[in-house]
Amino acid sequence: MRYLIVRMSSLGDVVHTLPVAAAIKSMDSKAEIVWAASRHYAPLVRLCPHVDQTVVMKKSFWKNVPLVKSLGRFDVALDMQGLFKTGWITLHADAARKLGYHWQREGSGLFSSPVKPDPTSHHVVDQYLDVVRALGAQVTRADFSLQPDEAEAAKMTALLDELGRDRSKPLVLVNPSSARSVKRWAPASMAHAVRILDEAGFQVGFIGTASDEWAFKEVEAEGLPVVLSLLGRTTVSELVALISLAQAHVGGDTGSTHIAAALGIPAYSVYTATRPERSCPYGQIHRCQTTDPVELTDLMKRELCWPAFP
Repeated sequence: MRYLIVRMSSLGDVVHTLPVAAAIKSMDSKAEIVWAASRHYAPLVRLCPHVDQTVVMKKSFWKNVPLVKSLGRFDVALDMQGLFKTGWITLHADAARKLGYHWQREGSGLFSSPVKPDPTSHHVVDQYLDVVRALGAQVTRADFSLQPDEAEAAKMTALLDELGRDRSKPLVLVNPSSARSVKRWAPASMAHAVRILDEAGFQVGFIGTASDEWAFKEVEAEGLPVVLSLLGRTTVSELVALISLAQAHVGGDTGSTHIAAALGIPAYSVYTATRPERSCPYGQIHRCQTTDPVELTDLMKRELCWPAFP
C-alpha cells in the first residue's frame, strides 16, 4: 500500500510527526511512504529511514496541484497539519482514503476526515499516532527513528574542535530562542544555569539560527562564562547531528528541544506558554518546569551526574 503524509512545518511539529511513519511501517512493513514537506524541513524528514520519498512542496498553491498529481495513486493520504495549505495538497492527492489530525483549521477539514484522539492521548505525538491507529496500527510508544547523518556528525565534531571545544568536558547545548518569545527562558535564569554548568566542568555551546543572535546577546548581558557559539552555523540536518553529540539540551518549547527528545538526549525545558502535558519533549515531562528555572537547574545537577557539580 502507498501512504502520503502531509506535514509542512514547523521544526518541532515535523519531529512530532515522524513516529507516524514508523507506525505505518509497523502495521505494513511493505508500505511505501511519501512525505510532502516544505523546503526548510525536508532535510529533517530524510533522516527518518521509514520515509521512502520526501517531496518538496512549492510555495505556490497552484504549482503544487500538478506536483501532487504526479505522485500517482495512494491508498491513504494523511493531513497531519490541518491548515489550508496542507488541506489543499490532500484535496488534490489521488487517494482512496483521506484522514487528518483532529485539529483541522482554515477549512482543511473539508478535504479529509479528522480523527478524534483517544482521551488518554495527552501528548500531541500520541494524538498524531491516533490517526494511524484509526487505520488499524497497534502502537504503544512513539518511535521517532531519527538517524543523524554520519558525515554531518563528523563535520559537527570538526566544527566544535575549530571553535575550541575541550573534548574532556561533556557537551551541553543551549538554545536561547524560540519561534515565540513568550516560550523562552528568562535570560537571567538561562545565564544562571549556564554558569552552574560551566562551574561543574561542562562545555556549553549555544545553538540557533543567525537571527537568534539577539536572544543570545540578552543572555550574555546577564553574565556568561566562555561558551561556544554555534548560532547560524548549522543546517537543519546538521543541527540533528550536532545535538546527537551532546549529553544534554537546555531550552524552551522549541524545535531543537524536540530533536533532542527524539534522539533520546535529556532535554531540560522551561514551559511558560504551552502545556507540558501536550508538548513537552516526548517522554521527558519530568524535565520540564513551568515556574522555577532554578529548580530545573537543580534537577540537571542530580541527573547529569558529573562529579564536578557543586
